[in-house]
Amino acid sequence: MDILTIVGVVVALGSILLGQMLEGGHISSIIQGTAFLIVMGGTTGAVMLQFPLKVFIRSLKMLPWMVLPPKGDPQETIKQILEWSDTARKNGLLALEAMIESVPDPFVKKGLQMLVDGTDPEKIRSTLEQEIGAVEHHDTQAAKVYESSGGYSPTVGILGAVLGLIHVMENLADPSKLGGGIAVAFVATVYGVGAANLFFLPVANKLKSIVHNRAKLQEMQVDGLVAIAEGENPRIIEGRLQSYFAH
Repeated sequence: MDILTIVGVVVALGSILLGQMLEGGHISSIIQGTAFLIVMGGTTGAVMLQFPLKVFIRSLKMLPWMVLPPKGDPQETIKQILEWSDTARKNGLLALEAMIESVPDPFVKKGLQMLVDGTDPEKIRSTLEQEIGAVEHHDTQAAKVYESSGGYSPTVGILGAVLGLIHVMENLADPSKLGGGIAVAFVATVYGVGAANLFFLPVANKLKSIVHNRAKLQEMQVDGLVAIAEGENPRIIEGRLQSYFAH
């Protein structure tokens, strides 16, 4: 679990609400269902126009990664690859066949099966790297859904404020309604700017980072499998794989 995501949300929202209270304001004054509907509905509609359905759905499925990112421990992966390397050097590549079913990752399982089948090392590399590139591109596009949302929401918030001001103008004959009406109008702007900078843009950047790190881990796995296919010494393999996450 990525606890930093939860802490970040609490700190960001808590600081804003606390600041509102310290300034003498009331939390209820910034809770406006209509403004929320305008900002979130307008932003969602805009990104639906921009992205294909498949990408939009993928972006929703990736959102839980903010708290529960895909599992992947580089050191455990290196340890597993070195075990496969030792087994292959002692008993041959066919000895790895018994280990395939115990591998939970479909990507690694596919590579290990190609290794057992005696596939040419360069063929293993090209096939798996092509899959890495395709998945990384698709997931990066899905992350950009939130990036685009961060661009649209402030503008939609301004639109909501203008709509609110139009309503205020319709009540100029009653000065008692002007102050409250203007305050309500600008809540939409707060929602738009806040949603962009406290949610959409941070989510987009974190998801892109997760996608990049997963692709990097898979590249390391490919390098390890190819090295096993080429019969390299486990010590050399370990040194090469450790360099992927040296910093």
